[in-house]
Amino acid sequence: MTEPTTAAADPSTNPEIAAHTEHSRGTLIERMEIEFLEISDEQLVARMPVNGNTQPYGLLHGGASVVLAETLGSMGAARHAGAGKVAVGVDINATHHRAARSGWVTGVATPIQLGRSLVAYEVVISDEDGKRVCTSRITCLIRDNAPGA
Repeated sequence: MTEPTTAAADPSTNPEIAAHTEHSRGTLIERMEIEFLEISDEQLVARMPVNGNTQPYGLLHGGASVVLAETLGSMGAARHAGAGKVAVGVDINATHHRAARSGWVTGVATPIQLGRSLVAYEVVISDEDGKRVCTSRITCLIRDNAPGA
């Protein structure tokens, strides 16, 4: 596993990152300013600013961490599913270890299980000092992408 970078990846150097960034326009991903850094079979990495994603006490909102985790896990599951298939989240959980008050948090999603019908990822979210803020696990069901399904 490679160490994630702290700066956003240049989408022009990775067509898959560019495609996901474009596909995310107008969605919660864009609203929360999630930036994709790495997309590979081994891991998916994205970062998100704490600023703008806080609860009233000025701490990173736990739900924001879950959005980052679900974004990465669902993206990994969809990549694994391949053409003609869709990945649907069926379970997600998160343990919040410490508060983040400023800067950026980075999520690293690694596969736990890559099956034909179920995919699971662990997502570790860390602050800029490399301290773990949250650990999440997401499970997705893989289905045919049939109209009306």
